[in-house]
Amino acid sequence: MRKQIAALKKLQSVSTLNELSNIILASLEQLSAFEEASVLLLYYSLSDEVKTHAFIEKWKEKKTILLPVVVGDELELRRYTGTHDLQIGAYGINEPTGRLFKDYNSIDLSIIPGVAFDNEGHRLGRGKGYYDRLLPQIHATKVGICFPFQLLPIIPSEPFDIKMDMIVCS
Repeated sequence: MRKQIAALKKLQSVSTLNELSNIILASLEQLSAFEEASVLLLYYSLSDEVKTHAFIEKWKEKKTILLPVVVGDELELRRYTGTHDLQIGAYGINEPTGRLFKDYNSIDLSIIPGVAFDNEGHRLGRGKGYYDRLLPQIHATKVGICFPFQLLPIIPSEPFDIKMDMIVCS
C-alpha cells in the first residue's frame, strides 16, 4: 500500500501538490474545531506530504503551534516560534528546538499526516510507529489530512490503532 501511494505521488507535479495542499488547508480552516482551537498539534511537512510550512507561519501568532520532534523511538512535542528555531532532525525533518511541551490535555486539535487513510478514520503511517505511540496520549480531536489519492476504501488496522475523528482531503 505504501508503494502504491508513493507511485501515485510521483505522478503529481509539484504545482499540483501545492494547489491541493492549499485547498485541503483552506477546508481545514473552515472546521469549527479549527476555528475554536487555540493549541494545535501540527507537523512540519516533508516534500511528499500536504504542505504545512506556510500554514504554520500563517497561524503561529494566533494559535499555539506544537510540532513533533523524533527522540529515539518516541515523538516529543515542542512549541513552534518561527523558522529561526528549526533544525534538521531525524529523517531530514525540520524540528523545533524550543522547550519540551508536556501538557497534552491542553491540545485542542491534532492535525496528523499519514501515508493513507480510509473513510472510517484508519491511518496508515510510514511504518515506524511514532504516531501510534503518541496518539493514545492525546485526547484532542484528531484530523488526518491527505491528498485525495491517499484516501483509500479500506486501511488494514489493528485494535491498538488510533482512528482519526475526521479526514480532510479536499
